[in-house]
Amino acid sequence: MIHKIIPVGPLQCNCSIIGDETSREAMVIDPGDDIDDVLKVLREHNFQVKQIVITHAHIDHVGGAMKLRAKTGAPILINERDHALLKMLDVQATWVGMPAPGEVVIECNIADGDTLKAGNILANVLHTPGHTEGSICLYFAAEKMLIAGDTLFARSIGRTDLPGGSYEKILQSLHNKVMALPDETIVTPGHGQQTTIGEEREENPFLKKIRS
Repeated sequence: MIHKIIPVGPLQCNCSIIGDETSREAMVIDPGDDIDDVLKVLREHNFQVKQIVITHAHIDHVGGAMKLRAKTGAPILINERDHALLKMLDVQATWVGMPAPGEVVIECNIADGDTLKAGNILANVLHTPGHTEGSICLYFAAEKMLIAGDTLFARSIGRTDLPGGSYEKILQSLHNKVMALPDETIVTPGHGQQTTIGEEREENPFLKKIRS
């Protein structure tokens, strides 16, 4: 598996490009902006994008999805509980000073327990509400890797003070889904540096609250 991380946009969202070295099939997760940079990586590896996956419908994660769809023809996937946030992208744009991306067309809704595939690479969808109602994480069991969106960060968790956020729900998601993963699982958060489940179990102050 090839995993390339590109921090995109003014908020430096971690866009992940995950590709199968044999089939050259790939998925792109959270193409929030800077689509030319994403396309450059795809061309360098001769990747064919099978799906564009959005971990949640905040503009910094979804803002470039339609541009990438236009270039690749790949469908955009999201959890249906974030459809309301997609209709607020023009409002979200004013929050962060980004241009409104226009309508985002969703071809497929993804839910807890679904499996996504690119070549021989399999990702399990974990519905992890709290940062938003439709937040998801993607767990690649064979690689022991988690794309966490804005649910979990290195030594922190996603903010819950925006529309659809819930502190109680994000703690439940972390306790019931995310922290049930093996300690050696490598975590790529929606922003910032990578970490592991084991490190966060021991050192994340929010997760210590869960244990206490």
